[in-house]
Amino acid sequence: MARLPRFEDFAGRWRLERKITDRRAGTSGRFEGLATMRAREGALDYLEEGELSFAGKAPLAASRRYVWRRAENGAVDVYFEDGRFFLSFPLDRLMPDATHVCSPDLYHVTFDFTDWPEWRAKWRVVGPRKDYCLSATYRREG
Repeated sequence: MARLPRFEDFAGRWRLERKITDRRAGTSGRFEGLATMRAREGALDYLEEGELSFAGKAPLAASRRYVWRRAENGAVDVYFEDGRFFLSFPLDRLMPDATHVCSPDLYHVTFDFTDWPEWRAKWRVVGPRKDYCLSATYRREG
């Protein structure tokens, strides 16, 4: 039987593979790298670093940072590295979802913890100039 992850279970290093399908541009790509979540009081500093590649183009180094905070209600509140709120998702179900509105664009993510400690995040992003899907798989390293 699958078990729900706890906030502190995310700390550590994760091998990350992300598939990208840009419906508007008709292209696909992938990101491969490492996501590291460093624990500090009530928070995890999230850093992902790796290589982003699209067919016919030279690969690029890519990175992003977030701060995950444990919310009082047991959810995970995610912030951009500059402190702006991004989204919140609950940890009381195996497949929680969340939405971020960045007008005029809409970002929707569904997490899948059914194979914990391997987990997935599937994003759907739509807007006047955006129409893409991201499918990420995280596997504990080491």
